[in-house]
Amino acid sequence: NTEYFRSGLQQLGYDTGNSTTPIIPAMCGSAKRAQALSAELLKRDVFALPIVFPMVARDKARIRVMMSAGLEKEDLDIALNAFEKGGKSAGIL
Repeated sequence: NTEYFRSGLQQLGYDTGNSTTPIIPAMCGSAKRAQALSAELLKRDVFALPIVFPMVARDKARIRVMMSAGLEKEDLDIALNAFEKGGKSAGIL
């Protein structure tokens, strides 16, 4: 699930950093964009909180996704679709 989701985010155009763990960052840059993406994801029933300053540098805001082995491929595809639409609405993609 981790590799499938990370690869899906990358194919959409997200920078996922260098993480190799089940915690996958979707880099957004500014806090405003990270907060906008989080709100767009929530509209699409995907709960993912923004990580912003002071937890990370001001220009390194992100959405942090915690992957689970309990998710089905269908769940991951729904989330990837939300990241695609939400990323476009938030001006990230």
